[in-house]
Formats: sequence, C-alpha cells, structure tokens
Amino acid sequence: MKYNVYCDESCHLEHDNSSVMILGAMYCPEDIKTKIYNDIRQIKLNNQLNSHFEIKWTKVSASKIDFYLELLEYYWSVPELKYRCLVATHKNQLDHGRYNSGDYDLWYYKMYYYLLNGILEAANEYHVMLDIKDTHGGKRVEKLREVICNGVYDFNQHRLDGIGLINSKESEILQIADLINGAIGFHHRRLDQLENSNGGKKLFVKALQEKHDIDNTTYGARNSKFDMFVWQPRN
Repeated sequence: MKYNVYCDESCHLEHDNSSVMILGAMYCPEDIKTKIYNDIRQIKLNNQLNSHFEIKWTKVSASKIDFYLELLEYYWSVPELKYRCLVATHKNQLDHGRYNSGDYDLWYYKMYYYLLNGILEAANEYHVMLDIKDTHGGKRVEKLREVICNGVYDFNQHRLDGIGLINSKESEILQIADLINGAIGFHHRRLDQLENSNGGKKLFVKALQEKHDIDNTTYGARNSKFDMFVWQPRN
C-alpha cells in the first residue's frame, strides 16, 4: 500500500530557547487523502470559516475552541489517519561535541530517523512531505532521505520513494499535525500550567490528554492510531 506522510516540526531550531523539540507525522493511505481534505474543509465551512482557512496551533483561542475540538474528534474518528510524534527532551542541554561530532544537524537527522522508523514497514511504500517553512531546502531533504533509508536498510530507496516539500496551506492533513504537535509542545514546555496562558489552548490540551497519554512513550504501539516516543539524552 502507498502512504503519504506529512511531517511538521516545532521548536526545532538549535537556539530557540526551548528545552524540547517536537517532530510529528500524520499519515494515511494515499487513496483516502482527498476525502480527508474534503471532510476537514467541510468542518471549516460548518464553523463559518473559509474552506481555505489554515489550521494552526498559533491560532487556537477560546473563541474558536469548539472548531478545534471538532477537528480533534474528526481525527479520532478516521482509523486510517494516524499520528506519531517524537518529543526530544533537554534539547538545550545536549553535548553535540561528545555525541554528534559537534553537529546539531546530525542530531536532528537522528531524531527524524527515530520518528519515521516507527512508521515505515517493508510491505508498504511511503512518500514523506515536510512543511516547507521548517526545512533548509533540498539539500537537507536529500540528506534526510539518505539517513532514513540507510537506517532501515532500504539502500535502493524503494520503501521511501521520496521526501518532498509542501506548503502547509496546501494540506489539511499537515495542518492537523501542526495542531497536535503544538498542543504536545505546549504541554511539555509546561505552558498549560501557567495561570495566564491561552485558555483555548489549555482546553485543547486537556481534551487531547483525555484521548491519550501525552506525557510518556507509547509502548507496543507501532502504527497505532496515536504513537508517541519521548526521547531523552543519555546524561
């Protein structure tokens, strides 16, 4: 079967004053992609929004919380639409000189490998798309494909037939990944514990927590509906 994998990143820059990095992948069989797009666009219209309104975590507010909660329920109602994320902790304390040859990008590639290795299966083919705003262009994309394929012994790059760039405005599936990534990052940065933080975001995080544990690694759940890997450095 052919799958499309839509990847989004949050707090992924080396010096962004965040202690965590979130990598998230929302994926589904290619043949139901259009139906999912149309369903989500209809949800937008039902909530008096333009069908091209871009869903983003940064836009979540108390005034539109019913819309975002409906999107969460929709995601949970489609068995074929799955999500996996990696939460890299203590990012601001990493010793790249000791473990990554002094190269932050090498560590970043390793984290992406851990993310996608939990999705890629030998019996299927996958096309991965990264949010264009979250990459450094084609060179990084090709290096990432090489690292991932070598890591899963796909030396001919058949299982992973390509990694491309996509603008989040073009993909509602990528937008849902951004939404859930943002909620997980918000929680792991403990922003939902601040008294004066965004009330709508707090409500969304609470609703997500009621659906699944977002604090800990999900064990024995390869290609499950919701799969989380919490990565911690050795020291």
